[in-house]
Amino acid sequence: MKKTDKKSNAPAEKKLAKPKGSQSKQETGAVEKTVAKQKDIQAKQDAADKKPKKSKSSAAAPGPHREEPTTPMSGQHLEKPGHESQMQQQPHYDAPGYKGSGKLQGMTAFITGGDSGIGRAVAVLFAREGANVAIGYLSEHEDAEKTCALIEAEGGQSLAISGDVKDAQFCARAVQQVVDRFGGLNILVNNAAFQEHAESLEDLTEERIDETFRTNIFGYMHMAKAALRHLSRGDCIINTGSVTGLSGSKQLLDYSATKGAIHAFTKALASNLVDKGIRVNAVAPGPVWTPLNPADKSGEDLEKFGESTDLGRAAQPEELSPAYVFLAAPSCSSYITGIVLPVTGSVGA
Repeated sequence: MKKTDKKSNAPAEKKLAKPKGSQSKQETGAVEKTVAKQKDIQAKQDAADKKPKKSKSSAAAPGPHREEPTTPMSGQHLEKPGHESQMQQQPHYDAPGYKGSGKLQGMTAFITGGDSGIGRAVAVLFAREGANVAIGYLSEHEDAEKTCALIEAEGGQSLAISGDVKDAQFCARAVQQVVDRFGGLNILVNNAAFQEHAESLEDLTEERIDETFRTNIFGYMHMAKAALRHLSRGDCIINTGSVTGLSGSKQLLDYSATKGAIHAFTKALASNLVDKGIRVNAVAPGPVWTPLNPADKSGEDLEKFGESTDLGRAAQPEELSPAYVFLAAPSCSSYITGIVLPVTGSVGA
């Protein structure tokens, strides 16, 4: 039988024992004040949560010195390997707000996949910083010719070399051509890539996997090996990785795997070459508007390209190229090697 209060006949409440070293009245008052404050904060937030939500702004963060971004992106589809000259919505590569200051004066750079996209934008800024620039490309002759003209308009000398980075012999010949033309090599940028989406692992044929890996990682290793004997203390290699190599992409299984391999290769080679004073780093771009993407997908998927980033849009190549200048220039990054620099348009990725 429960004990009841004589006055109310209600069950008596059990009194809680005070803990040892109980609080003073002043301390008890401070605690109660904090509890009240926290309850007040909670009540205000609960009230705020019940209010109608403001619609999220659909305006994406703009690029430098641009009224854009233009969203949605063009849904145009390109045949591989993808020619920038055929794109209806042209990428921005010229970085009008970037002022050169001689950071690469007297140096020679070789950029694979340098005819268009990120490679073209990097070539322009390298030349603006005083370098002579050679570009490697597959078969996009018109794009390569325009990039060479852009290099020369910045005051640099140019050289375009057509070939397939999957071929180790081509890589050796191409590097030797650069050295013969300019008298040396200081900066190698591995940037050439192959990408094709797939809904399932079962859709990846041996032929496709072979093409992706031999282009994206074998080609990087072939080119680095060919360049190495011409590089000296203070020179560098920069590899183009990807956000897909950091977090994966469900429709780019083989491509993501190669980009993860590039990141690991970058760190391993940096450790291997540190005693020679040759720095090796990588840039990991998020979605960037280049011919690689319309040569992969089309339609609605492409129109929404980049919208999932925190900044709400794809990058333009000119927003990536300063990162390559930073990693190439001894005046900026002489104490940096073995890093993968994310430029992804999202927080913490």
